[in-house]
Amino acid sequence: MQNQPHKCSHKSSIESANRMRTVKLLDVKEENCTTKTLTFQDQICKIANPGQFLMVWIPGVDEIPISLSGISSDGVTSITVNAVGDASSALNQKKKGDIIGIRGPFGKGFVPIKGNLMVIGGGTGLGPMMPLTEKLVETASKITVMSGVKCQDNLLFLDRIDELLCNVKSETICTTEDGSYGVEGLVTSQLEKKLAKERVDMIYTCGPEPMMYHVFRLAEQHNVPVQASLERIMRCGIGLCGSCVIGEIRVCKDGPVLTSEQLRSINDEFGKSRLDWTGKKIKQ
Repeated sequence: MQNQPHKCSHKSSIESANRMRTVKLLDVKEENCTTKTLTFQDQICKIANPGQFLMVWIPGVDEIPISLSGISSDGVTSITVNAVGDASSALNQKKKGDIIGIRGPFGKGFVPIKGNLMVIGGGTGLGPMMPLTEKLVETASKITVMSGVKCQDNLLFLDRIDELLCNVKSETICTTEDGSYGVEGLVTSQLEKKLAKERVDMIYTCGPEPMMYHVFRLAEQHNVPVQASLERIMRCGIGLCGSCVIGEIRVCKDGPVLTSEQLRSINDEFGKSRLDWTGKKIKQ
């Protein structure tokens, strides 16, 4: 009986998070030519963990999953959105003072550890890594942040990264496929060079799945554990609809952040296939 109030409280918090609520946008910041960061205040989000996501409702359009790119103790919260489809494009048209709907936060996030740590973001995958990096600066003996994009116009959060890492032992590596900024080539090529000469205790990654699969394979070769944030079609966000299933894993509930052990269990699908909107398996 002594545990009953705790169970009721836990159930209540889950129900509160899943309840749709509306928030007013406090700020809309243009990050690059296709990406914006939307900021709002929400008291439930202030206890979110890095790597968790929201189901974001754009009135009259759709509801889509978006990871948190900013978490604070006062409830000021942000999401970073790349305009790639109808819903994300409509969301990026929103202005300060507009209203959106949110549910969450949902899922399992990143687990910070101590040691020599790597944070690898591909494109807008760097967004969910920002709240994580804020945590890691408190525990890491060294942090290496690696960002890979197609060109200079796609770069994100350079000033924010510099500010976060200014007082810790760190390294920042930016790659562009066209060589317009930083190192020319793929971010995974730089990772391969780093792992060949440096012992790493954990790799955290988010971005295009083929990139993360390559990160995972390199990490396996060097016996380095990985935590990777996967993206899948999600309708419910709480593990009921099955639209995000990969292997026996429900990405919305068992993830979106998966460990090396979990990634090994879905090796036949990770980086290779996913379910489309009809539930049909398609190639990545």
